[in-house]
Amino acid sequence: MTRKQAREEAFILIFEKEFNDDALQDILTLAEEVRDIKADDYVKNVFFGVFENIHTIDEKISQNAVGWSINRITKTALAILRLAIYEIEFYDEIPVSVSINEAVELAKKYATKEDASFINGILSTIAKSQENA
Repeated sequence: MTRKQAREEAFILIFEKEFNDDALQDILTLAEEVRDIKADDYVKNVFFGVFENIHTIDEKISQNAVGWSINRITKTALAILRLAIYEIEFYDEIPVSVSINEAVELAKKYATKEDASFINGILSTIAKSQENA
């Protein structure tokens, strides 16, 4: 599985968790059985990592989504943002620009044009604040 495919699988798992109160491992196991995927280390690290750091990630979203509460952001955009922010903040092997670009591509595929612009804006602001830190 390519990194792009793995990122898409991680996004889908993060999105699924929005609608499912089951344990993370149960969601992953079911996805592997039903969708016949083999989650690699990246998928597992990102999926579990997002929810291990959900408060930090959601705080970043809240701080940078000016005029928007987390509850107003579409579930699709929220899952994409969580994935990308996890990569930016906790996954050093991936350049920030790649995380942003891939998040925008996921938004174009699964969300709306407006979501893609919204996601790009938030992630670009986070990236700039990291550069200045």
